[in-house]
Amino acid sequence: MSKKIDSFGTSYSLNKVSEKNPIVFIHGVGLTKEIWEPQINFLKNYNTLTYDLLGHGETPLKKSKINIEDFSKQLARLLKELNFKKIHLVGFSLGALIARHFASEHNDKLSSLIMHGSIYKRTEEQKRVVRNRFEVAKKGKPASKQAALRRWLSEDFSKKNPKIYKKIYSILEKNNRLNFLKCYEPFVNYIDDDSMLKKISVNTLITTGENDVGSTPEMSRNLSKIIQKSKFIEIKKGKHLCSIECSNDVNITFKNFIDQNDD
Repeated sequence: MSKKIDSFGTSYSLNKVSEKNPIVFIHGVGLTKEIWEPQINFLKNYNTLTYDLLGHGETPLKKSKINIEDFSKQLARLLKELNFKKIHLVGFSLGALIARHFASEHNDKLSSLIMHGSIYKRTEEQKRVVRNRFEVAKKGKPASKQAALRRWLSEDFSKKNPKIYKKIYSILEKNNRLNFLKCYEPFVNYIDDDSMLKKISVNTLITTGENDVGSTPEMSRNLSKIIQKSKFIEIKKGKHLCSIECSNDVNITFKNFIDQNDD
């Protein structure tokens, strides 16, 4: 995996093994490209690209305010610079929102689309909970990060895998607080646009963990009803970060779908 920075400042890691269309992964808010390690290792015989979103990891954020379109443009610039004509796109959480925006504008650039752990049509109570989390996050206390990891990983997994827990906690701890809040805000206040979703015409897989409380299976099922040529698969026993906790199931699910849509 070569780590590089594009001319716009985006930090990325590319594993190129052939001339086939690459798999591009977009991480969630407060995380970095390293979060995809289980998938990159499993898909080592595939071309894979991971990158740090604006304001995350090693990618700077120069704007005072940011929106989903800014993130979508970041991806478009990176793909253009790397001269990738067509990709398989995988987005997680905030990354799933970016992926759907990108897909609605660039169907021609996608061989397939995977949205993992995506929100959709939050209830008023779900919106209130997320807004409360945002207010707590503004205080920058450790309790906010610990609460996030309790939502994202099962207690049993965290106890049995202290190194993984510490690694993810460390990523959250290293965040520039102001940049994190700028990037978190468009996620907190996100409003779904069904007319945009109906523009997505590429074969789409929507996945989420069975026990994900923020991006629930019900949300993903309903999202799948709106997007043409999409299907939903629930990851059993998974929470929000089931790409790590249930990596075997997630990896096989992703691989099978990508293989079916490789053109």
